[in-house]
Amino acid sequence: MKTTQLPRRKAKSEVPHPAPPPIFTQSAVSAPREPAADMGTLAERIRSLMDLAAGRQMSIPLGGRYFDAVITANGHAAYGVVRLMDDVQRGPGDPPDACGPVIEDPQCGWLIWLVPPGTSSHWARAPHRFAICLGVPHKLALPPLDNAEPPGPYWLRRCRSDRLVPAEPLRNYLSQFEPDPVPHETVLGSMLGTIS
Repeated sequence: MKTTQLPRRKAKSEVPHPAPPPIFTQSAVSAPREPAADMGTLAERIRSLMDLAAGRQMSIPLGGRYFDAVITANGHAAYGVVRLMDDVQRGPGDPPDACGPVIEDPQCGWLIWLVPPGTSSHWARAPHRFAICLGVPHKLALPPLDNAEPPGPYWLRRCRSDRLVPAEPLRNYLSQFEPDPVPHETVLGSMLGTIS
């Protein structure tokens, strides 16, 4: 039996077509738009974070999405509160110094407790006798992350990504231990952004 081969189609030669030229409209070449309102300080914040990562001081606005700051006197009474806050915040596997971030400024005689944003508005309605809480529009100069002892401001309790100091237990312990003298709010507002 004889088999016949089916005829084959000739393949078309694949000739690449050039890409169409880009079309620029008037809007594509117009002046750049203003950044969105919530992105206005992004470059400033990125520069600040780069400073902190490089071991330099960083100045950051209080409030917003980051933190507010409670300022108390340092000394024996305040250190007792720090140790109690270690116990409050210690979870399974945490080190003994489990309290959220606390900066000590020995020159000014202050402890600066980083608390959740919004704490300042709550404390403004019910002022505390032994502490001041500041948020917007103040700024805070953070010491480099590796500053863990004097001279100068340093991290008495280190800055961690997973915690701040809870405001209510802090408020209660400050009422019990009464660290004094209480920093004056006017002085605080003018000095926090320039701590070095």
